[in-house]
Amino acid sequence: MQVKGHVRKTYWLEHAWLGTHVEPGVTLEVADDGRIAALRTGPGSETPPPGAEVLRGLTLPGLANAHSHAFHRALRSTVQVGSGTFWTWRDFMYKVAQNLTPESYFALARAVYAEMALAGITNVGEFHYVHHAPGGVPYDDPNAMGEALIEAAAEAGIRITLLDTAYLAAGIVNEHRGEAPNPHQLRFSDGTAEAWAERVSALKPRGHALIGAAIHSVRAVPAGQLATVARWAEERRAPLHVHLSEQTAENDACLAAHGRTPTQLLADHGVLGPRTTGVHNTHLTDADIALLGGTTTGTCMCPTTERDLADGIGPAVRLQHAGSPLSLGSDSHAVIDLLEEARAMELNERLSSRTRGHWTANALLTAATEDGHAALGRPDAGRLEAGALADFTTIALDSVRTAGALPRLGAETAVFAATAADVRHTVVAGRHIVRDGAHALIGDVPSALAEAIAALRG
Repeated sequence: MQVKGHVRKTYWLEHAWLGTHVEPGVTLEVADDGRIAALRTGPGSETPPPGAEVLRGLTLPGLANAHSHAFHRALRSTVQVGSGTFWTWRDFMYKVAQNLTPESYFALARAVYAEMALAGITNVGEFHYVHHAPGGVPYDDPNAMGEALIEAAAEAGIRITLLDTAYLAAGIVNEHRGEAPNPHQLRFSDGTAEAWAERVSALKPRGHALIGAAIHSVRAVPAGQLATVARWAEERRAPLHVHLSEQTAENDACLAAHGRTPTQLLADHGVLGPRTTGVHNTHLTDADIALLGGTTTGTCMCPTTERDLADGIGPAVRLQHAGSPLSLGSDSHAVIDLLEEARAMELNERLSSRTRGHWTANALLTAATEDGHAALGRPDAGRLEAGALADFTTIALDSVRTAGALPRLGAETAVFAATAADVRHTVVAGRHIVRDGAHALIGDVPSALAEAIAALRG
């Protein structure tokens, strides 16, 4: 297939991962609409054509970070002091959330998304729930915080799917009522799902940004209001994400109030389906796994966060075998490294099962690329082929971590040896965002991170 349109730029890829194998010497043409116009391999592509920009190393489709809370980046290291649980970690998170303003959130998210670009991420799913001022008072623009995130992604040069999140309650009471939000949670809540839907409907997609929906969890959205959020997403054919069975306490509360698991409750209210992604999906029953797979509801695993918070190891192998597509996220940003997330999913399973090789390197890269982009509403991304978005990233094959491996085993090298530090180039819509390991739009990303995080400490 060749896309019509003027060829804006030509890249020559020393090695490229094409989904099933690594191909040496690939010429990639970018059309003026920011899509791949043509991909040429084989005879004639062994050397760079005249005028082509040369990318040495292994080029992959851009990585998709399917689950992010940008402000959690400010918690890195601070929450590693001492011991505790998910629930004590949450107290630290609330303190950071209380200090956010549209201006400070823009500055932090801009730096965080730049860090993602440096890690080869070209698209982020931002699970966004800090909507209002402290105390729950709306800003003059009720979507000021969401707009700050969208603009931050634009300035960092990556795509975003803003998963605007319904977060209405502190816990489960019954079918119709949740526990009133605590003082920290007031700025997350719109009061009702109908009010949430009215506010989020004012957000508009743009070239680099899509608008999706999220249900924070069954503990944060009363059961009787789940269908409102699901209907909003269905009417717009938008992605819908939900934290699902991350903690056993959530399962216990749901069973006590509703006599069913969170997965079964979501199914009852029309939440599951092929545009829905459950995040974590850690503590599931056999029936839950069958429901998620049977409805082709996706699963976003966030291994570095799940192990950091001692959540547990989710049944990713069984979910995929049941029919649930897998994607990956960095969630709380204990680290931002999608290669580590892919590696951790396999290695966690090895520890749990005491057997090796649950996924091939190709399958893990597919979760980090094509299936992640699809979960974020961009099925036209995540592949190096004509017609796809010209979003890709290049990993060094000559670093201290990657040197010596056979180029044809580049997928294995990327997943099981490389890290985000090995990313040399990131290209979005055919435009260099990261060149030779440096961000092209934000001159000093570490300083931008340090300053934004320091500002939140007051």
